[in-house]
Amino acid sequence: MEKDLLLVIDMQNVYGKGGAWECPGSLQAAEKIKELISSEEANLEVIFTRFLAPERPEGTWGDYNREYAAINNDLQANEMMGVFREELKKYPLYSKSVYSSLSIPEVRDAAKRAGRVLLSGVVAECCVLFTAVPLIDEGIKVIYLKDAVAGIDEDTEKAVETVLSGLAPLQVVLETTDEYKRERQAGS
Repeated sequence: MEKDLLLVIDMQNVYGKGGAWECPGSLQAAEKIKELISSEEANLEVIFTRFLAPERPEGTWGDYNREYAAINNDLQANEMMGVFREELKKYPLYSKSVYSSLSIPEVRDAAKRAGRVLLSGVVAECCVLFTAVPLIDEGIKVIYLKDAVAGIDEDTEKAVETVLSGLAPLQVVLETTDEYKRERQAGS
């Protein structure tokens, strides 16, 4: 059975409980991600990504970075959530300065090698959605793990699912982590 790639997108403190850009479902998403990583039936390649502001932002990124300079310069806010301490010892962490994780050459290469790419992390309506679209453009099947993704609020999370469901089932599959594990178990 081909290995799928699990992308854990931007699970940084700034999006966690009490963070400046808190995503209310981030802790539940983190639990599901950890559960999936440790499951034997999944047999995954795992990559973590994080957003760090660019040193020399261009265009609207300049405005963005001026508006959010205090957050972007807060080292603690930009650290990965402590809940992933052990996983980050085992799996690579790559940085990006745009929304899409596919902008990282190592992620792009791993995605092209993978059977499919599983999306998890934050923020549903930004970095996760903007990673899904270029994956689809590359012809790579996307598995959007509904319970392993968090957005700014539940309505926004559902809106992203609605947008992506228009591309199902040929380019995107929307499912929970348990549904994914059952599928992998049945296929082995």
